[in-house]
Amino acid sequence: MLEPTKKPPTEAVMELRFSGPVGKMRELARMARDMGVTEMGGTVPWREFFPEFRGVAEWAVALRGARGKAGLTQKALAALAGIPQGHISAMENGRMPIGKERARRLAEVLDIDYRILL
Repeated sequence: MLEPTKKPPTEAVMELRFSGPVGKMRELARMARDMGVTEMGGTVPWREFFPEFRGVAEWAVALRGARGKAGLTQKALAALAGIPQGHISAMENGRMPIGKERARRLAEVLDIDYRILL
């Protein structure tokens, strides 16, 4: 017969962000330190947060993300931009450079600035 196991209690962690007058924010930070709350220390580079994109060109990640945000498949994007679907796949995987002319066509369909794709 199985019996319930006891789990050690875990303490939940919450992250908060505030904005306000500088003096009040300094006072709030001092009070938090006095309570034993630790500071997060700023931002984390996106490549560190998403290790699955290491080694992939930034423009390739931008293209894949913009296509996903637009809710388009590679096939649909290819039809709208007049670019073969195989080329879309190769560009998203960093195997084929996008180039200025293709970046302009893709950006028009995806409603983004073409320079993001260069």
